[in-house]
Amino acid sequence: MATALGVGMACDNGNDLLSRIERLNDIGVALSAERDTPRLLEMILSGARDITRADGGSLYLLAEDGRSLSVEIMVTESLGLVMGGTSGKAVPFGPIRLYDAEGHALRDTVVGAAVLDDRSILLNNAYAQTEFDTSGTRRFDSELGYRSRSFLTIPLKNHENEIIGALQLINARDWHGGISTFSEADCRLAESLSSQAATALTQKRLIESLQHLFESLVKLIATAIDEKSPCTAAHCKRVPELTLMLAEAADRTRTGPVKDFHMEGADRYELEMAAWLHDCGKITIPEHVMDKGTKLQAISDRIQLVDTRFEVLRRDAEIRMLRRRLERLEAASPDEEGGLEDETLTQELARLEDDRAFLHEVNKGGEFMSEEDQERVRALASRVWAHTSRGPVPLLSADEVGNLCISKGTLTQKERQVINHHILATIRMLESLPFPKQLRNVPEYAGGHHERMDGKGYPRGLTREQLSIPARIMAIADIFEALTDDGRPYKPGMRVSEALGILESMKLNGHIDPDLHEVFLREKVYLEYANRFLPAERIDVS
Repeated sequence: MATALGVGMACDNGNDLLSRIERLNDIGVALSAERDTPRLLEMILSGARDITRADGGSLYLLAEDGRSLSVEIMVTESLGLVMGGTSGKAVPFGPIRLYDAEGHALRDTVVGAAVLDDRSILLNNAYAQTEFDTSGTRRFDSELGYRSRSFLTIPLKNHENEIIGALQLINARDWHGGISTFSEADCRLAESLSSQAATALTQKRLIESLQHLFESLVKLIATAIDEKSPCTAAHCKRVPELTLMLAEAADRTRTGPVKDFHMEGADRYELEMAAWLHDCGKITIPEHVMDKGTKLQAISDRIQLVDTRFEVLRRDAEIRMLRRRLERLEAASPDEEGGLEDETLTQELARLEDDRAFLHEVNKGGEFMSEEDQERVRALASRVWAHTSRGPVPLLSADEVGNLCISKGTLTQKERQVINHHILATIRMLESLPFPKQLRNVPEYAGGHHERMDGKGYPRGLTREQLSIPARIMAIADIFEALTDDGRPYKPGMRVSEALGILESMKLNGHIDPDLHEVFLREKVYLEYANRFLPAERIDVS
């Protein structure tokens, strides 16, 4: 029951009370359906004013630490005053403190006392009462030519009996529009609405906190993958950015094949989450495969072992020359051949150094390795560098030859299969999660970014017609980010013009969607992305 200060109570006839109760039920249903917090706050205050016929009011929310109240929305109808909520006009008042520096409760304001004491407070004449400080109200009235008389202040208490804020209504109006007082019926109706409102707000906060937790976990997984591999240190962060840039460009398109593609807020969120998770399966890939920067890299780069073998060959060549000289000296033979032997040694050492440098170069990997270079590797492999009880030892093992003859990049076919497996792992991981209906397409969007329009992609060999537009969008974003990424182990990041040239060829050979590629170019999505994430020296197009 409310604490009443002052005199007089408005009375209600039965029909009016019944209509207001029905209105209260309608407001409760609307509150449970609203998902936008600012609109929800407006509905709460508007509904409370409606069922109590209040001219104005404010809605306060309790800070997380429970030590202050902030004014979230404020309305005075007769003044045409609306602040907070969706109005775009900030409330100019600071928080109301509930405790001083020593921790003592501050009950000098009406709203503070209502929250601290968990009670509804009726003031029939704010200026006449002496329990509460009304200096702020008087300043407000003086500045705007208003007169605040009757107040109804109610704590917002949710289903767990926790106070999360307060509702304050000002100046009840009678049937003729004059200022009246709030009745006990007004208080009971407002308390009922406040309870429903507090529950709706708590549920909204719970949903928001769970959504925030979900987003944080998604980004944590993506960050862990990026941290796991310095070679793709920003890939999982940048692909969502580029994906949404292209999706929004497609959404703006009003002509052509993609004119019917549109995104609402929920669609955009679903695609963003899918983009963050598109490589989550990489968490299953061993680091030595994911970060393989050279063809011979394993735990360490085995080119160092090859260098050691060349040092042995160099040493053996020098030893052979010195032994021949020693033999001639012991036989008292003339040393006329010494100069020729020195020249021969110099040439042999130069050939060894040239071969060593060649193997270092092919070990780096690249976009293409010629058959001639592969033959040279195989020829060098047959050279013997040591002898053991088992016989002569070739300069390069069969495994080393296989790695050094990789024609593109640094990965063997087996290692590439391990890398490619990440998309299957991604699909399995995502399909095992109980996504709510608004996120049900996340596995399909994330799992399709390595498919091709001609059906020659992986892992499922889907065609363009079998892939959604968001999945096709993500495929372009994934490729362009990878082409321009400066951290890949076997290549530097490309200039924008080079990356666009490769995308063009991929469009022509059925790899990427031609309609979305056209949007990518026409809307200059590549330039928007480049200006945000690439160094200026690599932005060579406009």
